[in-house]
This record gives sequence, structure tokens and C-alpha cells, in this order.
Amino acid sequence: MAYNAEGWLTSGTLLSNAPAGGIGYTGTAGGTAVTQATNRATGVTCSGMCGKITTDTTSLAAEISAVFTVTNTSVAIGDVVILSQRSGKVALNTSVEVTAVAAGSFDITVVNGNAAGGTAETGAIVINFAVIKTGLA
Repeated sequence: MAYNAEGWLTSGTLLSNAPAGGIGYTGTAGGTAVTQATNRATGVTCSGMCGKITTDTTSLAAEISAVFTVTNTSVAIGDVVILSQRSGKVALNTSVEVTAVAAGSFDITVVNGNAAGGTAETGAIVINFAVIKTGLA
């Protein structure tokens, strides 16, 4: 493995065999937790390599989706943003996904996958995210 003058790994393989440690970010790498205001399409600002976003509770009908932008100064256009739902699913049919990445932001789409006439999504969804830097332009 090769390291630069600041001690950063510049080439080689980084592995972890720690069953509970793994590879990730410290708490100081994360942005401040944010909550959407107004509705499910309202953008939020959460800068950092990881963070927590709570959606608004405005009703999202069955078979409908809503898109909102996360402004994040840590994100570059070639980065990969991953999401996980911490809570807030309705009948296991609510999903979240990243649908666009740009310099300084990414879009999240919330989908209510319940069949037509089914249950509306009315709860706050808590979403965890992490940014993987790729070096791509």
C-alpha cells in the first residue's frame, strides 16, 4: 500500500475483518440531521459524507412518487450515494432511491408502491445516506 505525505492511502487494498467495526465514517463526517418542511417534494440541505433525513408526513397516495433534492457540498457528480430506510415503511411497499447526482446535490425519489386504491404513505420516513467518493468526473 502507498500513502501520501498526510498519511492517506493512495493505492492498494483496504480491507476490514472486524465483525462489528467494518469500514465507514466517524460521527464528525456526517451532516446535521434534517427534516423536510412543507411537503415531500421540499428540498433539504445536509452536507457531509453521511447523514439522516426525515421526510415530511404529507400524504403520498398509492402508486405515486415524490422527488426532492438534497443539497450537499460534499457530493461530486461522479460520486455514488447510497440510501437505507431507517423507519417509516407502509406495508413494506415504500421505497427510496437516488435518481440523480450532481455537483453539490443529489435527488431522492420516494415511491409508494402500494397498488391503486391501496394505503397512502402518511408517516415520516427516516433515510440514512452515505457518499462513496469515486474520483470520476
